[in-house]
Amino acid sequence: MAAKQPPPLMKKHSQTDLVSRLKTRKILGVGGEDDDGEVHRSKISQVLGNETKFTIREPLGLRVWQFVSAVLFSGIAVMALAFPDQLYDAVFDGAEVTSKTPIRLYGGALLSISLIMWNALYTAEKVIIRWTLLTEACYFAVQFLVVTATLAETGLMSLGTLLLLASRLLFVIISVYYYYQVGRRPKKV
Repeated sequence: MAAKQPPPLMKKHSQTDLVSRLKTRKILGVGGEDDDGEVHRSKISQVLGNETKFTIREPLGLRVWQFVSAVLFSGIAVMALAFPDQLYDAVFDGAEVTSKTPIRLYGGALLSISLIMWNALYTAEKVIIRWTLLTEACYFAVQFLVVTATLAETGLMSLGTLLLLASRLLFVIISVYYYYQVGRRPKKV
């Protein structure tokens, strides 16, 4: 009796077989959302958890500064949109507003930036936090330069304007400080 030849081995390509992959992921319990709303790509990440939560060591006061910035941007945006005359008068004492449209556009831009600030307050990702701090620092630096140039042009100087300039300079320093603190490499223990 002749020995029966086994059928030729056929290699199964599970990487390309979509149904097989989906069944395997379902059996492993990965790919879907868990109770916390996280989607795990592998069983290891599901067991160990999300490592990005633990990689950033936040500097003291960072979240407070982010909250203060978001409130500041939102408050000034609402004031520029609703009361452009009063905002202009608070910054440039005695100067008359020629048009409300640029001030309202400024308020709209600030409102957009404030939405970014509010969202950055709830993230743990280092890159997003750093970008929002850099955006903040650039905004305050540009505002400092624009107000200084306007004062040089018009020659109007008031206590409110000097306080605005000093606060913007302070805000630039604080934002840049946190920007570098968040970007620092953690010390080895």
